[in-house]
Amino acid sequence: MQPVSLLLNVLWIVLGGAYMAFGWLVAAVVMAITIVGLPWARAAFNIAAYTLLPFGSRAVRRDELTGMEDVGTGLLGLLGNVIWFVLAGWWLALGHLLTAIALAVTIIGLPFAWAHLKLAGLALWPIGKTIVPA
Repeated sequence: MQPVSLLLNVLWIVLGGAYMAFGWLVAAVVMAITIVGLPWARAAFNIAAYTLLPFGSRAVRRDELTGMEDVGTGLLGLLGNVIWFVLAGWWLALGHLLTAIALAVTIIGLPFAWAHLKLAGLALWPIGKTIVPA
């Protein structure tokens, strides 16, 4: 990890990243408990780690990365994302949005607000995405 990314990630954890990562973790555990929600739990665990340390990484569609469509990027992925949105996506996105608004009040918080807005979009449609180094 680059020194700048390390510094930004430490500040990120202090300025809202830790509790939002915890929110993703709670969503993942709830989905895993239901057994039926295991595909969503896997995506939520991956994004919880990304939410904890977002600088130096980015989320991309798997089909754009590999050049091939898979279950998560096709019709089943769309259906999975709709179910995710109804069960957990909207409240995670709302948490990221509210945190972004609070951080955008200060100049120092602007890069963190932007990161929260990107994560809010990811919270709405996480299936079919993967986290890669930036």
